[in-house]
Amino acid sequence: MKKVVAINASPRRVWNTASLVRAAAEGAGESGCEVSVYDLYTIGKYSGCISCFGCKTKQNYGKCICNDALKPILDEIREADGLIIGTPNYLGEASAAFRAIYERLIFQYVTYNKDEPNANKRQIPVLFIMTSNAGDMAYEPGGFYRAMIDNYQTTFSRIIGPTEVMIAADTKQVKDYSRFNWTLFDVEGKIKRHDELFSEKLAEAKAAGNRLVK
Repeated sequence: MKKVVAINASPRRVWNTASLVRAAAEGAGESGCEVSVYDLYTIGKYSGCISCFGCKTKQNYGKCICNDALKPILDEIREADGLIIGTPNYLGEASAAFRAIYERLIFQYVTYNKDEPNANKRQIPVLFIMTSNAGDMAYEPGGFYRAMIDNYQTTFSRIIGPTEVMIAADTKQVKDYSRFNWTLFDVEGKIKRHDELFSEKLAEAKAAGNRLVK
């Protein structure tokens, strides 16, 4: 049986990013895969790469040796047949939790060797999901966040495996906007968009998860 690891790198376990990651995981499961789902903000203590270079030594070549809460997940990804990972856009970047696992996942395979630049000999498909308060235009070619997305997609594709990107833009941020004085937003428009379109995004994520290992 094939195995997929699904990672929610949002601090919220039941909102936009988490819902899309779980929908993608459901799609992968329906294709016959075993799926593990992790919420990174609940797994315990961990950090980004600590630059120990243990993964560059002969005895641990291509394997992160930092022994914290991320290590078992990194080990599981190494044996998996697909990876689903989702993050919100925070201040124009991925979440801190995403950056931590991204650094650890990617850097362990970087060899600094011209003849063998990538220590990962087992490429797997990746579904990279980003949710965002910003609108769709920010992610289109020439948009404010397009370069960031392209960088993640290129690096994932080069080091881990072929990567599909899914963006859920202009998301509904909270259940009750009346609690906040957020005059910047068209609140009714956001709620209407969510009610009309987010179910389509969930279906899109589910379909992407189903495609992941086929």
